[in-house]
Amino acid sequence: MPINVLGMIGVAPPPDAATVHIVGGGIDRDYIKAFTQAHEKSDFDAILIGHSSSSADGFGIAQYVATHSERVNILLAHRPGFASPTQAARRVATLDNLIEGRLWLHIITGGVDADQRRDGDYTPHDERYERTDEYLEVMRRVWNAAEPVDFEGKFYRVSRAVSDVQAHQKPYVPLWFGGVSDAAIPVGAKHCDTYALFGEPRAQVVELMTRINAEAADHGRRPSYNLSFRPIIGATEEEAWRKAEAILAGVEASGGGGGSGIPQAETARRLMRLIEGGDVQDERLWVPIAAAAKGSGNSTALVGTAEQVAEAIAKYYDLGISGVLIRGFDPFNDAIEYGHELIPQIREKVAARDAAKAAQ
Repeated sequence: MPINVLGMIGVAPPPDAATVHIVGGGIDRDYIKAFTQAHEKSDFDAILIGHSSSSADGFGIAQYVATHSERVNILLAHRPGFASPTQAARRVATLDNLIEGRLWLHIITGGVDADQRRDGDYTPHDERYERTDEYLEVMRRVWNAAEPVDFEGKFYRVSRAVSDVQAHQKPYVPLWFGGVSDAAIPVGAKHCDTYALFGEPRAQVVELMTRINAEAADHGRRPSYNLSFRPIIGATEEEAWRKAEAILAGVEASGGGGGSGIPQAETARRLMRLIEGGDVQDERLWVPIAAAAKGSGNSTALVGTAEQVAEAIAKYYDLGISGVLIRGFDPFNDAIEYGHELIPQIREKVAARDAAKAAQ
């Protein structure tokens, strides 16, 4: 089946061309519009709108993005715990109707205490995932309910909850989920349609998928999988590696963007530890930037020509990955560049594999 190719937009121009993070900053309407349309022109299937405790409201950005695009889907990052699940269910369903079914919802519970506390949430890490479990349970019941919903749990209690608005998509907006801690995996496996993972070596991706699938099977489910990478491409492989080294130097000069010490989030710790297996893994998975950035900001790179990077992505497709999020360290210009060769080659390689399988 075709592979989904996602990008990610920021809401204001980044400060430099070696950008680890693109969430945050003020709002530049012209930039958002141009960034969105660059992704659509480059044939991305969807764009992620990220979330942090200081960033602009994603629901508002999503509606603005939809107004200035025609077909691209919107993967909206949403953090449970700051609104009631019944209110969120109506808000999500309303937006999905207004943008005619182009909404996907990415549940990010939050792995960093400091970021949670900026919004007044002092709930411990593992309890946040317990709360997310209840939150998604209530949301899904409200979306599917033919009758008023009652629920009583540790974190939420509702009586005869109803929603006059249902999602444009059926049975509801597709749910994505991020998080690979011991507390996160059972919750994501229980509820999500697509599990979003950061780019790791193929063997480690298989291990994670196997674990998640086993958890999901207990609920009669099997999620799809999406991987995130930072492609660094050049006309030649040598040019791509020179570009990669220059980006690494810029990240190191800026302090890496990941703070000091060992990161709290399990996803970041996993990416930071990859360097123990060498700078380059699986032919062209390059991890020094992830180490320099303390695993933050989706920072594992695929380095090479467009054809080489597309082949590396296709090998993950062979493992059962159904989508890939690709964004560069020069986010706006890279989104345009990926549309020239990388995305067409990804699609061609996946189509060739599908054709070969169908012919067997």
